[in-house]
Amino acid sequence: MASILVVDDAIFMRKKLKSILESVGHEVVAEANNGSKAVSAYKTYKPDLITMDISMPNNDGIGALEQIINYDNKAKIIMISSVQEKNIIVDAVIKGAKGYILKPFSEEKIVETINEILEL
Repeated sequence: MASILVVDDAIFMRKKLKSILESVGHEVVAEANNGSKAVSAYKTYKPDLITMDISMPNNDGIGALEQIINYDNKAKIIMISSVQEKNIIVDAVIKGAKGYILKPFSEEKIVETINEILEL
């Protein structure tokens, strides 16, 4: 299936996403707990897809999204966040996010969105 980078400052959220992704056959090649580490991990692992939180220390998800898209404009990034403000969601999509999932999310929503973006 796909190689995926999971980015969230909450370890329980990374574990939950990793469990969901691996249960449907994807490989989580790396995890990051902030935007700076996400950019570095993307450059190292070149995953097929990234799940990215927005609210994180040391470069938030929007900043990391911009840096990764500037590095590779074909990067596939799904924002997964509890931020519901429409202007932030629109901003993320304008800056290159391929999808936006609100927390709390269902396992089905994660799998469905990832499969759509990866065209599986």
